[in-house]
Amino acid sequence: MSGNASVGEGGYQGTRTAIEGKPTLGAILRAGIAGGLTGAVIIWIYEALIWVGAQHLMPLAGIPRNATGLVFGKSVQDSLGIWAYLLGTAIHFFFAIGWGVLFAAIWPYFRRRGYEATFVALFYAILAWIVMHVAISIASDNHPNYYDPVVIIGGFMSHFCFTVPLALVVKRMLAPGRAR
Repeated sequence: MSGNASVGEGGYQGTRTAIEGKPTLGAILRAGIAGGLTGAVIIWIYEALIWVGAQHLMPLAGIPRNATGLVFGKSVQDSLGIWAYLLGTAIHFFFAIGWGVLFAAIWPYFRRRGYEATFVALFYAILAWIVMHVAISIASDNHPNYYDPVVIIGGFMSHFCFTVPLALVVKRMLAPGRAR
C-alpha cells in the first residue's frame, strides 16, 4: 500500500499512513488538544491544592486571572476587572493546547525509539517551564523571582503535573493498534 489507506496498520481508518505507521495530522491535533486540555485542568488542580491550599500564595479565584497578570502585568490585570479571569483562562488553555499539540507531534519520534511517555514528559516539563518563564520575563515585569529555588522547584512540580497527564493522554490516543 502507499500513501493514506482507508484501512491502515491495525485497522486504523484514515489516521495513519499505511507504510510508515505515523499518525496523521488530524490524529496529532486531536491527541494534542485532548492532552493539552487534560494537563491544563490538572495543573489548575495542583495550583488549587498547593499554591492556594498549602502555600497560601493566592486566593482560589486568583488562579484563572494569574495568566493575565503574568503576560500583561498587574496593572492591566487589575484594570480589566472580571475580564482578567476570562482572558487569563483563554491564555492558559491556548498555551496548554499549544504545548499539547507540540508534544503530540514529537511523541511518535520518541515512541519509535522505545522511550516511555512519562519519562519524556519530565524533560518536556522542564523545557516548558523554562520557555514559558523566559517569555513571561520578556513580556512583563510581573513575575515571581525566578532565581528563588522555591519558585523554581514549585514551577517544575506544577509543570510535571501538566506534562505527565498530557503525555499519557497523547500516548494512549496515538498508540499503535488503537481503534479510532
